[in-house]
Amino acid sequence: MKPHAPSISDSIMAVRAVYRELEERPVERTCLRRTECCQFKLTGKTPYVTAGEALLAAKAFRATGRTRLENCADGVCPFFGASTRSCLIYEDRPFACRTHFCAAAGGPYARRDVVDLVKRLEEVDLLWGADGARPIAAALNTALERCRRD
Repeated sequence: MKPHAPSISDSIMAVRAVYRELEERPVERTCLRRTECCQFKLTGKTPYVTAGEALLAAKAFRATGRTRLENCADGVCPFFGASTRSCLIYEDRPFACRTHFCAAAGGPYARRDVVDLVKRLEEVDLLWGADGARPIAAALNTALERCRRD
C-alpha cells in the first residue's frame, strides 16, 4: 500500500529544513549571483528537482504573481527574471542550485558532503508518489498544477 502523501505545507517544511541544514554545513561557498548557472544552454546542465522541492519552488513562484511558466525552450531557468537579471525565488531555490557546479561560487559540493540531505529530499519525493528528481521545468509544471488543485 502506498503511504499517504503529506500536505504541501509539511513537504515545504521538510524541504526548508534540508536547506537550513545545508547552510549550516562547513563547506566554503559564496554565490555571487552571476547567473551563468541559470543559462542551461550555456552551461549544458539542467538542474533536477524532487517533488517536494518543486512544491516549494511553485509556491515561491506563485508568490511573485506568476501562475505558469514562460516558454523555457531558450534554455534559461524558469525562475530567471529577464527584467531583473536575477532569480525570482532565490531564497527558495532548489538544492541543485545551492550545490551546483559554479566555479565562481566554489565549485560543486562533494557528494559525500550532502548525500544524507539528498536522501531526505528523496524521502519526501517518495511520499508524494514521485519516482525521482526531474528536470526543473517539468517538475515545476507538475507542482504548479498540484498547487492549483489544492
